[in-house]
Amino acid sequence: MTSSDNMTTKPVAKDPWELPDVSGLVVGVLGGTGDQGRGLAYRLARAGQKVIIGSRAAERARAAADELGLGVEGADNAECARRADVVIVAVPWEGHARTLEALREDLAGKLVVDCVNPLGFDKQGAFALVPEEGSAAQQAAALLPASRVTAAFHHLSAVLLQDASVEEIDTDVMVLGETRADTDTVQALAARIPGMRGVFAGRLRNAHQVESLVANLISVNRRYKAHAGLRVTDV
Repeated sequence: MTSSDNMTTKPVAKDPWELPDVSGLVVGVLGGTGDQGRGLAYRLARAGQKVIIGSRAAERARAAADELGLGVEGADNAECARRADVVIVAVPWEGHARTLEALREDLAGKLVVDCVNPLGFDKQGAFALVPEEGSAAQQAAALLPASRVTAAFHHLSAVLLQDASVEEIDTDVMVLGETRADTDTVQALAARIPGMRGVFAGRLRNAHQVESLVANLISVNRRYKAHAGLRVTDV
């Protein structure tokens, strides 16, 4: 027996930038008539993704989709959830729990991407709220036990997303989730948007600090009259 017979071969580490082809996935955007949801829908559709906008009122969703063009469709939230492979939750924090509770069955088996930021506002500006579950993403996971919940797209400027003259959005997207297959899929979706990159940032238990950082970015934007995003260095 040679010494090499006693050696075990270590598996080759997966390249973290080797991401799946997501071009054929249908993306639904709940809250797609709001600024953030509409902006994400526009950018993904502009990149060639099939997108469905969801709203409580189907007529409102269809009107928004017609304005965007690019093959975007509009539907009520339930139909949007049923038809999509990946569902982005971009509803206001105040309606987050109510919306997800109503769509629990429609979202079963789906990859859900929560980008909601629980924030409060007073005379001193924006500040982070702490949901009972720890974060909006963790609340989503608790309300949607049959779905695969991830968190991403928190730090994007709705102004830049909707500005057709902006060709590239210079930012990273922090992606959190429980399985690599799901976070890789969301990273790949982010990378479809020119200038954008998805970066894995941990499991859902770490979502609170990612969501709450938006309060800091709001302060940055107000002081410097900017549309600030984030870049992660050395990766």
